[in-house]
Amino acid sequence: MQKKIANNFFFLLLFLITIAFFGLIGSFALGAFWAAVLAIVFDPLYKKVLSRSPEKPALASGLTLIGILLIVIIPLGLISLALVVEALDISEKIQSGEWRPQEQLGQIVGQIKGKIPEGSEKFGLDVDNIQTKVTEWIGSSSQIIATKILGFGQGVLGMLVQFTITLYVLFFFFRDGPKLVESLIYVLPIGDKKERRLIKRFQSVARATVKGSILIALIQGVLGGILFALLGVEGAVIWGALMIVAALLPVGALLVWGPIAAVLFLQGSYTKGIILVIVGALFIGLIDNLLRPRLVGNDTKMPDWLILLSTLGGLSWFGLSGFVLGPIIAAMFITCWQMMGDEFGEQPPPASGFKG
Repeated sequence: MQKKIANNFFFLLLFLITIAFFGLIGSFALGAFWAAVLAIVFDPLYKKVLSRSPEKPALASGLTLIGILLIVIIPLGLISLALVVEALDISEKIQSGEWRPQEQLGQIVGQIKGKIPEGSEKFGLDVDNIQTKVTEWIGSSSQIIATKILGFGQGVLGMLVQFTITLYVLFFFFRDGPKLVESLIYVLPIGDKKERRLIKRFQSVARATVKGSILIALIQGVLGGILFALLGVEGAVIWGALMIVAALLPVGALLVWGPIAAVLFLQGSYTKGIILVIVGALFIGLIDNLLRPRLVGNDTKMPDWLILLSTLGGLSWFGLSGFVLGPIIAAMFITCWQMMGDEFGEQPPPASGFKG
């Protein structure tokens, strides 16, 4: 009885101190999370560097960090800077009246009216009302862009802190990663086999999501931005950046180039619209269809619909980091329930079930 009371007290203390610890470091949890993800993604690079000097893991970790800075961080920083400059330029053009999207919208609406049969208002299709709403949105868009950019500037310090924490923790994850994993397996009380399975699942989903999704999104966004620039689309850099974000979702790039192609057709730029549709469907879309199942679906062992739902939910909960966190949580959910079935199920799972 006394031992049971002591154990209960210890578990209560352990629970409370764990909650307090995560509350303490909660503001920096995303930095540590991205350090873990980057350690998984760039582990082959670290091992290759370490093989040159096996007796100096700290040196190998430092050199790998420098490589990540040159390959990933600096290019992303330059892209972000170009995006901010482009957004400021568009905002200034709208405010100065050099670019009048309301007039362009009026022309497009006029063309749409000519193609809509009379009496369509009976079905709730009021083109004038739609034009008014969109015009109001465009009128305030420059203010929204300016506000967002100002907020981005004010949040630079916090981003730099998170970035510094990520790099600092990443150094130790590279150097001490295997020891940290073994320590985690030692302290968790659910059985070494289950723990290794969960850790392996986390690694495979993180690696597949980051390498697959980001690679696909960057390729599609860069191609889209170049195509928009060649076709003379206003704000090509911003549209390309939006395509990168949209491409993180299955078949997401269509959400950007599709409406732009429709606008080109409505403006009478049929040649440009046809070029955009052909390149978007055959090349940009083909990249997604060919690479996503191999780089994401096969490694995550989740169907496309679950990847989509978990990615959208992750973005809703965690912001941009959710495109990785969402699928990881979904994969861990599936794996935990599969382990529950393996432990207590009375019959084998169906052949069409999820793999974990």
